[in-house]
Amino acid sequence: MGARESDRALHVLYSDNHLLVVAKPAGIPIVPDSSGDESLFDQARRWVEVTFDKPGRAFLGVVHRLDRPVSGVVVFARTSKGAARLSAQFAETGVQKTYWGIMGRVPEEQEGTLKHWLHKDREANRVRVVAEGIPDAREAVTRWRQLAVDGGRALIEFNPATGRSHQLRVAAATLGSPLLGDLKYGAADPLPDRSIALHAHALGFEHPTRKEPVRFATPPPDLEVWNLPLCIEARRLGDVIEGE
Repeated sequence: MGARESDRALHVLYSDNHLLVVAKPAGIPIVPDSSGDESLFDQARRWVEVTFDKPGRAFLGVVHRLDRPVSGVVVFARTSKGAARLSAQFAETGVQKTYWGIMGRVPEEQEGTLKHWLHKDREANRVRVVAEGIPDAREAVTRWRQLAVDGGRALIEFNPATGRSHQLRVAAATLGSPLLGDLKYGAADPLPDRSIALHAHALGFEHPTRKEPVRFATPPPDLEVWNLPLCIEARRLGDVIEGE
């Protein structure tokens, strides 16, 4: 089976018998959805089938997700054992997650920790902050700090201690400014590619079989909204793989 154009475009950071780590572009869903568009899962599984000569739907486990308009590091499991162990790490907050986001205004504080209870309206696919005790509300904890300020915009590093739906998008809005391009949470204008200025910069976790720490990082996309000095320097340095 020959590689398609989408396969050649798949940005693979790392692969072994148990893991496949890729850089997700904004605008593509992690798994197939109602749009019918090709998903990152489809591309990644086909890459495994072609690269390792495994025709006929090779196993690939989805252990976490990013919203469609978000870019960044995504890890898939290549074995059922790997999927179970990685899923447990994500569920038990054993994964170190680092996101970069750009807000249209500078927060009053330089850093802090946000603790919220979030409730998701599934029909509207929107999350809001609610009081503790509301049925189906889930606690969200996010550490954040300013990395840089440029022309009234702020580059923020988010380190979520929990993994709630839209957690960081709500966190940015709570800090006083939605992420650039995030119309759902109050941004004034869309970005040209309909993405939002949120990037999963790095993931650190325990390798599911070697039991050693690994970390994977990829720079923000080469788009105008991300042309801040720190982001440009990150692109110059390229992908980072630790514990290989």
